[in-house]
Amino acid sequence: MLVLGDAHAAEDPDNDDALAAAYDDADADAALQLGDLQRYDLPVPTWFVGGNNEDFDVIDALRAGESPAQVSNAHLLAGTAAEVEGLRVAGLSGNYAPTQYDKPRSELSGDRRRHFVREDVEAVAALEDVDVLMTHEAPEGLIYYGYDAGCEHVTRLVEELEPDLCLVGHHERHAEATVHGVRAVSLAPVWQCYYRLDPETLELTVRETPA
Repeated sequence: MLVLGDAHAAEDPDNDDALAAAYDDADADAALQLGDLQRYDLPVPTWFVGGNNEDFDVIDALRAGESPAQVSNAHLLAGTAAEVEGLRVAGLSGNYAPTQYDKPRSELSGDRRRHFVREDVEAVAALEDVDVLMTHEAPEGLIYYGYDAGCEHVTRLVEELEPDLCLVGHHERHAEATVHGVRAVSLAPVWQCYYRLDPETLELTVRETPA
């Protein structure tokens, strides 16, 4: 299975090319992506969490179960789970803002739609039998440039769901930690590398994205 970090595909043509190159080189039947995708017409079925840099009209439509014309093979995980290659994969979309967390999602507008709120976290917490948890925001314990940028609400999900693996985007840097007994891996961005995940062993390997 192909696993991808942040893409920012709409911000730079080189990023979009790197995204296409990763799909082509991996030659996988399914993919997972950790947010800041920005391209929603994809070569193979891809389950992703929304990041803090997205087309939020598209994200809202996917949250509502709609299928916008520019979407192909992109499946949003936002407080939901899906069976992917024999794994139960759950996702928390968005990043954390203390000023927005206790608001109903219906009150978020404009770019504030990028955040997750309490109801989103509770929806994920209610899921069962999760093998892989995908989040854009990191749990506590992952160290970036010498400091812990983790979020306590994501840490809580890792602790309560006890997945076999937690995959993280947002920070655009590879890092690993054990969080409440769970292996947590922060992914480097697509223009640097992509990952392959063995659904049976959950072994994660890194490959350089072709130029």
